[in-house]
Amino acid sequence: MRVADKWRDYELIDCSCGERLERWGNVVLIRPDPQVIWKTEKKNPLWHSADAVYHRSQSGGGSWEIRKKIPDFWTVGYRDLTFNIKTMGFKHTGLFPEQAVNWDYVADVIKSAGRQVKVLNLFAYTGGATVSALKAGASVVHVDASKGMTLWAKENAVSSGVSDLPVRWIVDDCIKFVQREIRRGNRYDIIIMDPPSYGRGPGGEVWKLENEIYSFTELCSQLLSDDPLMMLINSYTTGLSPSVMEYILGSVVKKRFSGTVHGSEIGLKTTENGLVLPCGASAFWTKHK
Repeated sequence: MRVADKWRDYELIDCSCGERLERWGNVVLIRPDPQVIWKTEKKNPLWHSADAVYHRSQSGGGSWEIRKKIPDFWTVGYRDLTFNIKTMGFKHTGLFPEQAVNWDYVADVIKSAGRQVKVLNLFAYTGGATVSALKAGASVVHVDASKGMTLWAKENAVSSGVSDLPVRWIVDDCIKFVQREIRRGNRYDIIIMDPPSYGRGPGGEVWKLENEIYSFTELCSQLLSDDPLMMLINSYTTGLSPSVMEYILGSVVKKRFSGTVHGSEIGLKTTENGLVLPCGASAFWTKHK
């Protein structure tokens, strides 16, 4: 497992009984997490004095209980990046801190390329990978179907000091965008994708990751340049293991370009007891080892 252990402004303090106890800057939150099926004793006093708690509803969704006054939004830093955080619907804060291991990996590939690198970030959410790639020196095309998330990503770019760097912000269905890019003849050196487990397109099209990921990977591979550097698939879908994603990248991308494929879980270390919480899985194809 690759662990995102370079944070200063984020801390997974403890986790038990289906919940995380977290520090985001100076704000302490309790949020549900279905991975946390153990029921260890909640010894840390912050369990009883968190600033806000997200309660799930029996009928789906849920709501925040704000116990202390917290800002409408605040910032957290990761290395030389700055992100805007807020309590939002369905327990989210606008950032997945475990993704820092992927940001760092992609940034290292960009910096070591020795040339201009074009990055396509699909299902790009609030732009963690986008701002990291920009800071590393790449040009980026950021694509997400949500206008609100794209506006948030632009705010993160401003906060991180990269808004004036070469980036295109695209609000669109990712599959349709990729199809158009293929027809246009555009190509990218790095492709990042973090697709949802389930969703519906603007025309009511159903997206189920297990059914679509292979064909979508094949489609995206047509956008790789003649000398590509990396393709990354990230997933929070329980049934899609790192090994499965490795096999997909191996059979689609490695078969064409050679290179190396590897995958692993990504996670966060718990301060209270040193346990590492699994938070998803990623697989990479890279041109070089």
